[in-house]
Amino acid sequence: MELSSILKPEAVKVFSAASSKKRLFQEVADVAFGAYGLDAQSTVEALLERESLGPTGVGHGVALPHARIADLDSVVGVFVLLEKPIDYGAVDRQPVDLAFTLFAPEEAGVEHLKALALVSRTLREPTLCAKLRANHDATTLHTILTETHPVQAA
Repeated sequence: MELSSILKPEAVKVFSAASSKKRLFQEVADVAFGAYGLDAQSTVEALLERESLGPTGVGHGVALPHARIADLDSVVGVFVLLEKPIDYGAVDRQPVDLAFTLFAPEEAGVEHLKALALVSRTLREPTLCAKLRANHDATTLHTILTETHPVQAA
């Protein structure tokens, strides 16, 4: 599995500001609607429900929110760069400025976990995250994310 198979160019955005985690989820849901036709309201609810189980802020300014969505055929992603980091409740208590959201079919098992592991490994690379933070053009961000990267096994 490669990021290019789950991340459309139109699902990569730069936001100047999101005032809260909930607002970020609303913005992500709008992007997911535009890129994949996902219902925005149910997408936000699914993200909030998953987040209530435990924070998806993994540290170093990175969040990996994810949710299962009814009537979805495959795992898809939305990547957002926040120009102004937000308090996300991350494990290291650092604000988040990189969010890669995954949506999986309700019945997805291994594929969802593979995608989550791939995104996690990719965004664990400090040099890649530095490249992402240095670029505020969505097309460039998509290219950086979908180039083949040598990634260490989890």
